[in-house]
Amino acid sequence: MLDLQVAPERSVGNEQWEFVLGMPLYQAVQILQKHCRVIKEVHVVYNDKNPFAKDIALNLIHDGIRLLFDAENQRLKIIEVCDMNKVKLKYCSVYFNSPQVPPTIQQIDQSFGATHPAQFDEKHHMFVLTFRGITFIFPIDQQYEVTSGFSLRSLPHAPSPTVSKMCIYTGNHLHETKAPPMPPSCYHGNLYSDTTEVILSQGRCVGLKLELVSGGVSHVTDLKLDTFHRCIHFQDNVEDILTKIGSPCQTFFKTEDKMRIHSAGPHKLSPTHHSDYFYNYFTLGMDILFDGNTHNAKKFILHANHPGHYNFNIYYRCNFKVQLTGGKCLIINLCCLCINFFIYKPESGPIVVTPTMKWSDVTKALGGAGVVAEPVVLNRASSTNTTNPFGFTYCYAIQNMIFEVMNNDYIASVTLYQQNKKTVSEER
Repeated sequence: MLDLQVAPERSVGNEQWEFVLGMPLYQAVQILQKHCRVIKEVHVVYNDKNPFAKDIALNLIHDGIRLLFDAENQRLKIIEVCDMNKVKLKYCSVYFNSPQVPPTIQQIDQSFGATHPAQFDEKHHMFVLTFRGITFIFPIDQQYEVTSGFSLRSLPHAPSPTVSKMCIYTGNHLHETKAPPMPPSCYHGNLYSDTTEVILSQGRCVGLKLELVSGGVSHVTDLKLDTFHRCIHFQDNVEDILTKIGSPCQTFFKTEDKMRIHSAGPHKLSPTHHSDYFYNYFTLGMDILFDGNTHNAKKFILHANHPGHYNFNIYYRCNFKVQLTGGKCLIINLCCLCINFFIYKPESGPIVVTPTMKWSDVTKALGGAGVVAEPVVLNRASSTNTTNPFGFTYCYAIQNMIFEVMNNDYIASVTLYQQNKKTVSEER
C-alpha cells in the first residue's frame, strides 16, 4: 500500500517520487517505470478516434489513483484518488486516511479545518466539500433522504459519511481547472519548446524557429524561467546546432540506409565509408539528421506524440506550426520516404498546420483531396518484435515536407528535408 503526502493545489508523493500538477506525461511515465516493483499495473486510457476530446488518463489499478493529463499540452491537470482503501494519505505529516484512520467528515475537519459547509449534489446524491486545490466526495446512501436544509456534519439517522474520492487540482473549482505551466522542479536543467515554427523561403522549408524555455534546478521552486528564440537551418554544422540549442539527449548512428535503392547513382549498393547520424532532442520533440561526411544538418523530424502512435511518449510533444499554401500536384514521382516526390504548385492562401489539426481539414483548406498525391503506407516494426499493435500510418508529401498521418486522421510527425539542387532544377 502506497504511503503518500498530499499537497493541495500542488502534488501527491513520497520521499522517492512525486506527481506534481503541470508535470509532463513523459516524466510521469518515467516515474512509473522506475518504480514498477511498487506500482505494478498501470493502464493508459485515451480516445483513439478523437485524442483531444478527453483527457489522457493513467490509471494505477492496484493503488486507487488516476492521473489526468490535458490532451492538448499533455501536462498533469488532476490527481484523483478514486479508491481510498488502497492508499495511505497524510496532510502536514498527519494521516487522514489509512486502515486505522477512516476519512470521515470529522477527520477531514480535523486535518483541513471546518471552514465552510459541504454542498449537496442532488443528482448524484452526495456531498462535495471543496477547499482551494482539493475536493472531497462524500456519497450518501440512497435510503437516507437528504434535503438542502441538512448539513453533512449533522445528517439525521445516518452513519458518519466517509470520503469516496479525492481530487487535487489548481484553482477554486474542479470543473474549471486547467493544467498549470510546467513547474520549475520538472525542468531538470533541460530546454523545452513552447512552439516550433517552420521557416519558409520561396514556398519551401529552409529551417526552424524555436521558442525555447530554459530549464531550472530541481530543488529551486521560485526560479524565474527565461524564454528565448533560436533559428536553425539546413546545412548548419554540428557546432552551430550545439551553440544554438545545446547538446542532444541522445545520438543515434544509422547502421544502414534503406533508401539508397532509390538513388540514381550506379553505386547504390556499394558500402559507404561514413554513417549519417541523428541528434535526438526528446524534450524538444525533434530529431536532426546530420550528413556523416559533411556533418551538416539535412533533415528535421517533428513529433506530435499522439497516443496510439508507435513512438508515443519517446518524445515530448512538439507544438509545430507549418505554413502551407494551397495548390495542386503536377508530376508524381513517389518513392517510400524518398526526397523527390512531386511538383507542388501554390494557388490559394496559406494555412497553419498544428498537431491538433486533422489531415482531412488540411487537405480541404489546401483545395481538396486532389491537391495531394497518393500516400505511402508505413508500417513500423522492431527487430525483436515484427508486429506493430498500433497499425500502419500514411506518409503524404507536400513541397519538401512529409506528413505522417495516423488512422484517426491526425498528424503523427512532420519530416522536413533539404531538396537537392538537381531536384529543384528539374521542377523548374
